[in-house]
Amino acid sequence: MNNENQTDYELAAASMQELIGEIAKGYLGKPAVVTLMVKALVSGLHTLIEDVSGVGKTTLLRCLAKASNLDYGRIQFTPDLLPGDITGMTIWDPIKREFIFREGPIMHQFILADELNRAPARTQSALLEAMQEEAVTVDGIRYPLPSPFFVAAAQNPFWYAGTYKLPESQLDRFGISITPGYPDSQTETLILDTYKDSEAVDRVAPVITAQRILEIRKLIRSVQIEQKVLAYAVTIGQETRTSEHFQAGLSTRGLQHLIRLAQCSALLGKRSFLIPEDILSAAEPVLRHRLILTPEARSEGRPMSYFINQVVSRVQIPYQ
Repeated sequence: MNNENQTDYELAAASMQELIGEIAKGYLGKPAVVTLMVKALVSGLHTLIEDVSGVGKTTLLRCLAKASNLDYGRIQFTPDLLPGDITGMTIWDPIKREFIFREGPIMHQFILADELNRAPARTQSALLEAMQEEAVTVDGIRYPLPSPFFVAAAQNPFWYAGTYKLPESQLDRFGISITPGYPDSQTETLILDTYKDSEAVDRVAPVITAQRILEIRKLIRSVQIEQKVLAYAVTIGQETRTSEHFQAGLSTRGLQHLIRLAQCSALLGKRSFLIPEDILSAAEPVLRHRLILTPEARSEGRPMSYFINQVVSRVQIPYQ
């Protein structure tokens, strides 16, 4: 790689670090979560955040949206929400005497889908085409979405009252999933003291542009993958399909997302090539929401991360 290309990688890594640092001004105490969210955004991997209410899921996403300077739209999912309330619908205009398309809230670059699993599967499915094709079809007409397009969805735990399970096909379209968890006592004290008279998002300022995000996305795709590292990722996927712990293994789309997140990790490390550690770091956030445990595995009472580590540890890491 020539010096000019290396400079592009270093500048992209610097842009990502600046974005991480800015979000951390508002979302306190969880740098790993912030870094993963920035990776998801610049990689174009739609993100699912699942945790109990009140631990900062929406705050994290609002800080990310403001720092990224993208056109922001929020959709609050409720049981009575209809697909047309998301995608938009064709209505009759009595003045023009013709049907016109009224855009829905999906027509933004950054979409916060809050409490996604409060709505039934019919409404949740309205996101499927948008997340996969970056377009929506209404009455047979296809409408492209703004670019870059990114969906960050927050959902409540399944044991919350009034929640619906997300269809597996929709889960597979989310690139990564995150469970931030409760803050530690020191961080919680800092949060209570810092935000007693202000909002977290007020501490965050825009530090990047939509065009720069598109440039970084293109650069991420250019990160080179040796055949042995690619084979390593594929073997991990095949292991999930034959494991006795899972009813269903990783899809080919899931493997694509695994590679994309790993490429972003390499770029953040100012590298133009993947190493096995990039794949390892991407495994849990990419696999966690896609794999379905068997009843026997669920009865063990262990977290999904345990079973993912079991599978990954069975695959030999390639070395130079």
